Amino acid sequence: MARRKKVYEGKAKILYEGPEPGTFVQYFKDDATAFNAEKRDVIEGKGVLNNRLSEYFMNGLNNIGVPTHFIKRINMREQLIRAVEIIPLEVVVRNVAAGSISKRLGIDEGTPLPRPIVEYYFKDDALGDPMVSEEHIIAFGWASQQDLDDIVSLALRVNDFLSGIMMGVGIKLVDFKIEIGRIWEGDFMRLVVADEISPDSCRLWDEKTGKKLDKDVFRRDLGNLADAYTEVARRLGVLPAHNGTLGKPTLIN
Repeated sequence: MARRKKVYEGKAKILYEGPEPGTFVQYFKDDATAFNAEKRDVIEGKGVLNNRLSEYFMNGLNNIGVPTHFIKRINMREQLIRAVEIIPLEVVVRNVAAGSISKRLGIDEGTPLPRPIVEYYFKDDALGDPMVSEEHIIAFGWASQQDLDDIVSLALRVNDFLSGIMMGVGIKLVDFKIEIGRIWEGDFMRLVVADEISPDSCRLWDEKTGKKLDKDVFRRDLGNLADAYTEVARRLGVLPAHNGTLGKPTLIN
């Protein structure tokens, strides 16, 4: 596909103008960042794998009636997506205490939570994506109460879907982050899951050993990030079992 005009570049992806109005091409980079991009590296092949994993999850959500911005994968690093108006929130669903909630509330990492907890963070890199409440969101006009009700419903459906998928391959879904976008169809507006779903945006632990299979491997210097992501892809069937390292993945169509 010919390179198109760049619309936006983030830490892990680039958006280009799509082939038709109302579409973008989303390109997955190999860059790995942590601690608000204070820690950086390039992990060969990470973008290829995240593209395929996000395709797998987004297709699965579309198939069960959870709307997403995903249209189709174009090639190894690019996918065609619908243009959406992103609500400036990161929506986090937590099933097990880990990361910031353990630090904030003094809960031992690995403690199962009494129920899935939905949190909101304002998308602003300069501010470090601060946690916000529903009161902030409504007061500042980022989303309405009806939007928030719909966002919680979407987030919990995504949680049910991902938890089941991961449990089936021996992985515990500790938490994950999604973004939500608005799409207008005439006068009707609907909310859809946007951005990506991949090990970059989830905490994934092996059910038996507790081994981390997500970006915490990079954050905490726990080993090879490529190997962790490759393991997730293999278990889900995105990579054939005999494939080598992530550097030159042989992916199933």
